[in-house]
Amino acid sequence: MDNTIIFDCERMKYPNTGLYFFCDMLAEGLSEESLKHEEKLAFYVPKGLKNRWGAKYAYKIVHKIHKLFIPCNSNIKVWHTTYQLSSYIPNNKKLVLTIHDLNFLYEKKKSKQGKCLRKLQRIVDKADYIVTISETTRKDLLEHIDLKGKPIEVIYNGRNVYTGDYVQPTEVPQRPFLFTVGTVLPKKNFHVLPCLLEDNDYELIIAGVRSEYEERIMKEAVKFGVEDRVKIIGTIPEAEKHWYLLHCKAFLFPSIAEGFGLPVIEAMYYQKPIFLSDHTCLPEIGGEFAYYFNSEFNEAQMQAEFKQGMDDFENGGIDKEKMKEHALRFSWKTAAKRYWEIYLKLMNEKECV
Repeated sequence: MDNTIIFDCERMKYPNTGLYFFCDMLAEGLSEESLKHEEKLAFYVPKGLKNRWGAKYAYKIVHKIHKLFIPCNSNIKVWHTTYQLSSYIPNNKKLVLTIHDLNFLYEKKKSKQGKCLRKLQRIVDKADYIVTISETTRKDLLEHIDLKGKPIEVIYNGRNVYTGDYVQPTEVPQRPFLFTVGTVLPKKNFHVLPCLLEDNDYELIIAGVRSEYEERIMKEAVKFGVEDRVKIIGTIPEAEKHWYLLHCKAFLFPSIAEGFGLPVIEAMYYQKPIFLSDHTCLPEIGGEFAYYFNSEFNEAQMQAEFKQGMDDFENGGIDKEKMKEHALRFSWKTAAKRYWEIYLKLMNEKECV
């Protein structure tokens, strides 16, 4: 009887998000890794993504009734849940749980924190093996959740490898520009960036799923008289995103709640000056190859930090080749191999009852 591993891609119902790309890229890596093994790989996907990674794999389609019960045949030995607060978890299967972040701990809504911690504890209680995508998330988890002695390890995300053409956007920036990308939400902290346009001629391009939060960003832009140079452009295709990464003068990512920060690694590959917050995992991911804004995001201090960083980078303060090497260390192939080792480890344990 075939031993089957189910990789959960349910969160791919939300395109242009970090979880979408995590599932998509790791699924691609796992499909390649599966060719080396006898075990079968299958995917749990929204209806529109059947055959996403080829017809040779089995696909189980997400249904709303699965929030109550997910029917699974006896061939399925391991289920990998890729979202830490998932409502789609089967019973009596070996469960690998990837935990990306505990970002709710860094938000101001205390009621939300308690609710999320309780739900996360319930899901962790069901898991057999825990993976976090950064050491920062692992430490948060150990501080706030009782793992009851369950195994836990850190497996870093890979860098999204782009091999297509670079597509110039319809509206090309008219000035040298700074770039950032991410869902436009308060935790991304984009509203602290317009101050960096004061006393220079840069444009600021912000790409990502739009929200009401952009009103706060533009309010800050008006405050500094730079509203004509702040462009919030919404979601963009990968080909355009990589055009922006290739041509920007610097990449900015001031997020205050991050599990990994994949765009940071993508920008490093292009050997750009990188400016990050010093919150959560970003210093862990950026290391010595990034510049960091002060924790309080004092505007005058940020302006000085930005100018000093740009001057330092221009003068060779960061080794560009070592920066690129650092980015290349983050590999989906490596991540897939390590996840597969966990699957095999669980399969070799006594069956769940």
